[in-house]
Amino acid sequence: MLQAYQEQHITVEPGFRWIKNPAAISPVWLEKPERIAALAMLTVVGLLVYAVIQRQVRLYLQDHAQQVPGNKGLTATPTAAVVFALFAPVMLVQFVMENATSLQVHGLQDHHLIVCEAVGIDPAWYQGGATGQNSLPRATPP
Repeated sequence: MLQAYQEQHITVEPGFRWIKNPAAISPVWLEKPERIAALAMLTVVGLLVYAVIQRQVRLYLQDHAQQVPGNKGLTATPTAAVVFALFAPVMLVQFVMENATSLQVHGLQDHHLIVCEAVGIDPAWYQGGATGQNSLPRATPP
């Protein structure tokens, strides 16, 4: 596993920056080697997914000559942390009243739809036309 990690240093290593400060994480006690290995594997997979999101957004922005807001203005090379932070003000609220479902979206801007398209999320999810794996569960009133 260590060898596989070392071979991925370009994509995974930057994700470990936050973990280098001992105050950034709380102690974790894992009693069995299998649990330690499982936690390590989940961490590496999570960091790889993080890197893939960053890569896909950057490639899309480059291919389409577009930019999104970054830490210091518009950028075509946002980090995954910036991509996730962009969605912090976005809210999708679904409610059912008298058997009628209503969706309310707040904070959605054009750059959010660009990121959705870059990573393959159907923008209709934010426009009330959600179907399939990106749809929200339907609630029925009591």
